Amino acid sequence: MVKYALITGASSGFGEAISEALAKKGFGLILFARRLERLEALREKLLPVTPHVYIVSVDVQSSEAVRNGMNSLDEDVKSNIDVLVNNAGLAAGRASIEEGLVLDWEQMIDTNLKGLLYISRAVIPFMKKRGGGLIINITSIAGKEAYSQGNVYCATKAAVDHLTKGMRLDLLPFGIKVSSIAPGAAETEFSLVRFKGNEAMAAAVYEGFTPLNAQDIAETVVFIVERPVHVSIHDVVLMPAAQASATTIRKH
Repeated sequence: MVKYALITGASSGFGEAISEALAKKGFGLILFARRLERLEALREKLLPVTPHVYIVSVDVQSSEAVRNGMNSLDEDVKSNIDVLVNNAGLAAGRASIEEGLVLDWEQMIDTNLKGLLYISRAVIPFMKKRGGGLIINITSIAGKEAYSQGNVYCATKAAVDHLTKGMRLDLLPFGIKVSSIAPGAAETEFSLVRFKGNEAMAAAVYEGFTPLNAQDIAETVVFIVERPVHVSIHDVVLMPAAQASATTIRKH
């Protein structure tokens, strides 16, 4: 029987690396992301590793899109989801609270928080029927510490941090483990998205030190997944060696 991992935001960054890592561990994959062409390219890359790769173009901001995406899967696939990685998320803009754009706020809240809720609500009933499973929520150091001009992004990640704790309590009776990973500075498309395609501003974020990369997060996911059944990793804070807090970074 094939066990499946459903990964959101799978088309790049953390999601892509996590998909590759779990494929190598023998999981079938259900990959959700907005950019279908990237999902298709990723599937072609992964098929030599596992023949069980399902891709679905889904914007997690839409509960209807999530519902339709789940409905597009065969019952035997949905019924064997063993791992859910709630990875889809973003920061949009960086501004003082009174200058922030409402559209940016809505995009972060709808993706980082509501999207995670929609996906979790759709997957958990199948895990309950199976009698177990593992949910990993990708949070951020921003969910542990607020920083200047990160107000709404920090708030959404703090909400996910507390939501993870609530999920763990609610799902304990069903044998479903719930973990979170809170990365510090990580060089993916994160800053490029935050600064809306401004490559110079995005690159400046990581100048002078070695940030985390997507593979670091993927290896942490694998570590959590491979723990014995009696072990639950509740919360991992993963930082570059050069970073001591959300805003304290040693540069050289």
